[in-house]
Amino acid sequence: MCTAVTYKTKDFYFGRTLDYDFSYGEEVTITPRNYPFHFIEEGDIDNHYAIIGMAYVTENYPLYHDAINEKGLAMAGLNFVGNSYYNEKVEGKNNITQFEFIPWILSKCATVKEARNLIQTINLLNTPFNENLPIAELHYIVSDRTETITVEPLKEGIKIYENPVGVLANNPTFDMQMFELNNYMNLSTKEPQNTFSKNIDLKAYSRGMGAIGLPGDLSSQSRFVRASFVKMNSISPEGEKESVSQFFHILNSVDQQRGCCNLGDGKYEITIYTSCCNTNKGIYYYTAYDNHQITAVDMHKENLDSNELVRYPTIKEEQIRLQN
Repeated sequence: MCTAVTYKTKDFYFGRTLDYDFSYGEEVTITPRNYPFHFIEEGDIDNHYAIIGMAYVTENYPLYHDAINEKGLAMAGLNFVGNSYYNEKVEGKNNITQFEFIPWILSKCATVKEARNLIQTINLLNTPFNENLPIAELHYIVSDRTETITVEPLKEGIKIYENPVGVLANNPTFDMQMFELNNYMNLSTKEPQNTFSKNIDLKAYSRGMGAIGLPGDLSSQSRFVRASFVKMNSISPEGEKESVSQFFHILNSVDQQRGCCNLGDGKYEITIYTSCCNTNKGIYYYTAYDNHQITAVDMHKENLDSNELVRYPTIKEEQIRLQN
């Protein structure tokens, strides 16, 4: 499964973990302004905002897992199996397939406000990319430096939630994820006080006891709570290296290790990659399961007026710096 978070210091950062049992061969992919997007029902867009993100590229088309555009708008799709719902074509709506949703929003919108307005005109279609790639059941987090929303395609229609914590996991629906935080309002970063009973002398016996009760399992609801607590209490200097480092520490709190999530038949869910985007500077940082060194791709070092995709295969092998 997956977890997405936002974080703001001097700049605004957005990223996610992608947790699964196999990789599609994702690449950091830059879609420049003049790459021609062909939308099945809505025609072609030949000029648009430039986009950078992690994508599986097939038939020269970037199927983005998460991405930002040059204006600082960020978006990611996370598994939402059993809840997402897609429709047949509806007249009078912008009919967009599920796999076109991220490109449609990021190619056109500069802010969450613009994205919210555009999403309200959309009908998401139940059309797969091809016969080998079925429709992905997803919900979405959309962010800029001022606000974050969660977007869920449900049977009753597309639901847009304000997302005050800037975090998203998988199931259940976002309103239930947020409600779960009520059960953890007692958590604190400070040493706990004895409220169990005034008749028993209870004392904190180590550091870090304020967060006792913070869930540590790998379920999506627990990851949402844990990532929200860590993100909302994170402190770091405002420099780029310090901010990026802190962002990866936040997402490392929900990392999935091989062997802990057994899917049967020798398959295990792991954190295939973790991303962090500086939305102000257009830099995409990532680590991989077997490569903890942070790698960066800067979209502004490429020709953003081109019409060809720029692709950087992920560096998956561990990079170890030897000191002697």
